[in-house]
Amino acid sequence: QVQLVEPGGGLVQAGGSLRLSCATSGSIFSIYAMGWYRQAPGKQRELVARISTGGSARYADSVKGRFTISRDNTWIAVYLQMNSLKPEDTAVYYCNAEIPSRDYWGQGTQVTVSS
Repeated sequence: QVQLVEPGGGLVQAGGSLRLSCATSGSIFSIYAMGWYRQAPGKQRELVARISTGGSARYADSVKGRFTISRDNTWIAVYLQMNSLKPEDTAVYYCNAEIPSRDYWGQGTQVTVSS
């Protein structure tokens, strides 16, 4: 079992920045990748950014150059630095952890970008 907690989120003006964090607990030694997903009202959940054990990261085209995912070396936490935020970034953001047999999800945190 892996537990994920996502404090943070909030309301920010367009052009501003926000940093999301995700704290893990439980069987974190099993994690081989973590990521951030988001879901806007009426839309499907989509991958925002993902980082693997080796540190390799990939991003959705819509956030490349604006968002940066990072983690500590022991998977205790993963972060998403979001810069130059746009109203279309408004969504519930979910932390995700991948282990060989399944995925785990955080409860989600609301990010609202006002124009």
